Amino acid sequence: MDLLLNDIRTCTFCEEHLEAGARPVVQIGPSSRVLIIGQAPGRRVHETGIPWNDASGKTLRKWLNIGPEEFYDPQLFSIMGMGFCYPGKGKSGDLPPMRPCAGLWHGRILETFRHQPLVLLIGQYAQRYYLRNSCKGSLTDTVRAFREYAPSFFPLPHPSPRNQNWLKVNPWFMEDVIPDLRARLELLGIGPKGTGDTLTDDR
Repeated sequence: MDLLLNDIRTCTFCEEHLEAGARPVVQIGPSSRVLIIGQAPGRRVHETGIPWNDASGKTLRKWLNIGPEEFYDPQLFSIMGMGFCYPGKGKSGDLPPMRPCAGLWHGRILETFRHQPLVLLIGQYAQRYYLRNSCKGSLTDTVRAFREYAPSFFPLPHPSPRNQNWLKVNPWFMEDVIPDLRARLELLGIGPKGTGDTLTDDR
């Protein structure tokens, strides 16, 4: 595992196409109960080297009903993106994840898990890659059909502040999807036991 993580963190395969340079960000533990697959690190994550260390991460941890201590425990959570490096800024938000990462690293990472983790697919890039033909016509429809992908996958929208309007337009997400997600995590021994309280994230 140490050799694989070193290989990933020193990867410069796409560096010439990255305006901020290569800095792959991952968190991997072979005993992880949950694998989070997102899009790609944002600027703040690139600067700190800590996955989901931004406003999106705070929202994600609230959805999961956990604090930073659990989230950053590789015995509980492994974290990677469809791209491992910050892709740079586009006209309306960050650029898409760099394509080579999934082919170079995802297979090697998946082979390290001792048991099949619950895989959270965050955003359309991860969902299209892993759900393939079973992906619905839109992210909204894919997330709404989350039960179809159990027990291996759980599709989620991106928790970016840019998606606040999506959450308002789709109240079923917080009413139906999030309670189911938290229940599945509790079955894995993750999150508050029997209280339902949302932990405060001070990161």
